[in-house]
Amino acid sequence: MNLNLDSDTDLSFTRTLAVPRHLVWECWTRPEHIRHFFIPAPHKVTAVDIDLRVGGRFNSTFEVDGQVMDNQGVYLEVVPEEKLVFTDAYSEGWKPAPDPFMTAMLLLADGPDGGTIYTAIARHRNPESRATHEKMGFFDGWGTVATQLEAYAKGLMK
Repeated sequence: MNLNLDSDTDLSFTRTLAVPRHLVWECWTRPEHIRHFFIPAPHKVTAVDIDLRVGGRFNSTFEVDGQVMDNQGVYLEVVPEEKLVFTDAYSEGWKPAPDPFMTAMLLLADGPDGGTIYTAIARHRNPESRATHEKMGFFDGWGTVATQLEAYAKGLMK
């Protein structure tokens, strides 16, 4: 799959997770799972609302250092167990956001020993937004999320 990543506007990392792809997909697509990994601890996801279809909502609420952060977005592409693309550029009903930040892409492939090759991509409108996200800790933050996801999904395997 050629994604034509642009180093000026895109951030990306790939990691192999020691859990099956179907569980990674389930964790990313069911609200009861999202709150266990979607933001680096000790911060919390306090609400999740998912309508898993192109144009459907992907809304979440975070608590970060006592501040509540509401995030509204939509799914742009849903390919079961392979690809999930969502953005905050729109909310449900394709209502444009006043100040969008990024479009996220999650790519899943079969990894060694029944694991999952997990790629996270954040696409930004301009180099300044990309630089802001990198300075905010994209690699550490999304890396922590991947670690938390893996640990949580391992618990579901029991």
